[in-house]
Amino acid sequence: MDQIALPSQNSRATLVQCGGYDMNKLPAVLQAGDAARLFPVLADTSKEGRTLSIFLACLENVSELGRSMLGGLDVRVGARGRIDTFTEVTLKKTIEGAKHRPDGLIVVNTGKSNWTALVEAKVGAADLTNAQIEAYLALAKLNGIDAVITVSNQFTSLPTHHPLAVSSNLTKKVQLFHWSWGYVITQAQLLREMGEVEDREQLILLAELQRFLLHASSGVKEFDQMPAAWSDVCATVSAGGVLTVKSPAGQEVVGSWHQALDRMASVLSRQLAGHVKVQMTRAEASDPTLRLKNALGGLVSDACLSSQLIVPDVAAPIQISADIRKRVLTFNMRLKAPADRKSTKARLAWLLRQLTEADPKDIHIRMFWPGRSTASQFPLAVLREKPELASMDRDGMAVLSFEVLLVKDLGTKFAQRRNFVTDLIKAATEFHANVGASLTTWQPKPPKISDGRLEPASVSTEALRDQLEQEALQRAG
Repeated sequence: MDQIALPSQNSRATLVQCGGYDMNKLPAVLQAGDAARLFPVLADTSKEGRTLSIFLACLENVSELGRSMLGGLDVRVGARGRIDTFTEVTLKKTIEGAKHRPDGLIVVNTGKSNWTALVEAKVGAADLTNAQIEAYLALAKLNGIDAVITVSNQFTSLPTHHPLAVSSNLTKKVQLFHWSWGYVITQAQLLREMGEVEDREQLILLAELQRFLLHASSGVKEFDQMPAAWSDVCATVSAGGVLTVKSPAGQEVVGSWHQALDRMASVLSRQLAGHVKVQMTRAEASDPTLRLKNALGGLVSDACLSSQLIVPDVAAPIQISADIRKRVLTFNMRLKAPADRKSTKARLAWLLRQLTEADPKDIHIRMFWPGRSTASQFPLAVLREKPELASMDRDGMAVLSFEVLLVKDLGTKFAQRRNFVTDLIKAATEFHANVGASLTTWQPKPPKISDGRLEPASVSTEALRDQLEQEALQRAG
């Protein structure tokens, strides 16, 4: 393969492929294929091929992008590791009558072993299909390929979660992963803003990849509206109807809710230059169907969709809920009241000082009390003017914890497919700017050494024994 090295100290990392790949050096599994190119020569109608080729070429030649993307699949690429990428591939072993051909191949050479993955890409409104992906899993197994990676505009919370429900029997020998194009854009943005890419030429390639993917001609489109089933589910709930766990509309809505959350986390990650994640249990992370089942249960029982966001360095997880009956979006964080302040007045003042710069519109404070006392809630604007209201009918009690809420009543906009996603993302940004970025947890002050114990000898065994004897004499006297 002819290669031109851009001026750089890291020549291997910034090799730009040009010209055909030496057919004698093709991976053993390939009958034919082209090296992924930064400047592919393809028909105007081949958006998928062009977009994938550019992405794979950057995955190979921008070291940190390759490490970041593949690291999410638990594939480690060390300093001496090498990534090779190919498009227009034909495998040596084929399935008779098979109509599908994968778009690309990734080969990771660690020096000790090779890891390989077939790649299938979709752009625009094209969706992945079970027939196609299941055929690729079978093809990968036949050729001894380790994984199948799909790339499309469909969002997932983790690369190990797939937008399609595929039989576990097909993934026993071959792993199945998914990257959304939005995830690729976010990873490129974070690598640039966090200063992870030191090589100038690699940084330019990364910026140009991001610029290309953000252009309409690439066919990349981020999740921006709920499915048609969303309006139907909202109408059913409003009319007092009942949803069931087996309802196709309910399942579709939950899947889209998860995509909306992933888009929201992606937007916040870019805004904050840090990795914002949708929280899930360890079991949900390893089993996407369990996550879907749990969310579907909440939708059926409470007509509510909920989740949590983990934002770097914030005081607490951000709780999110979409109440379909009330047509309300809620974001909130919960903090323990400071234990070194004894009264509700002092504890509330501690919280209000942190929210001095917050726009009070739609923000409420919920307070939790000892025992079985019910929680109380007031708008932030009201408590600023009359903080004494917090203690009303709570004589002798001190608030234990606070919940700061952003409550957005969307009304008819709630059921509108595009407006719902737009308002969800806007509300997340508003909540973090007004609340999340300002709140800090209470930390007890470090203990101090009392004046009588400043000398180590004051707590020696002899000193403690003398003290106990004196206390005994005083009791006896």
